[in-house]
Amino acid sequence: MDGDSNTRLERILGVPLAQDAVRQWPQSGELIRGRARIAEVESHFVGLRLGVGMRHSCGDTLVVEWSNDYGDGRIYRNVSIAELRNGEAIRVTDYWGEPFTAPEWRQALGEKLDLRGSGVWPTSDDLTVS
Repeated sequence: MDGDSNTRLERILGVPLAQDAVRQWPQSGELIRGRARIAEVESHFVGLRLGVGMRHSCGDTLVVEWSNDYGDGRIYRNVSIAELRNGEAIRVTDYWGEPFTAPEWRQALGEKLDLRGSGVWPTSDDLTVS
């Protein structure tokens, strides 16, 4: 993969995104559909610095631990989980930080992520004390 033509996410994952890839952020309840829109969202974060810590591969699943600085000097620790098909990422779920409200400029680019308790992310009522 050559540097400038790749999305930032492709550089983090170390594999190409499928054209119809989806990127989901449970913290904000967003889903970004398509490689072009993923790249458009990334274009709003000028000067973002990042470094990949480790990539873990298990069959068609890739888990990447990485860190970034948005320019405020704070280091954010992240994990991205990619589902692969024929060597391309088709779905990526990013985990970092606390829940947040998506910025207004991103609403036209994304969709609401299905966060029903019966899915991958249990609701508050479905959590138990352990």
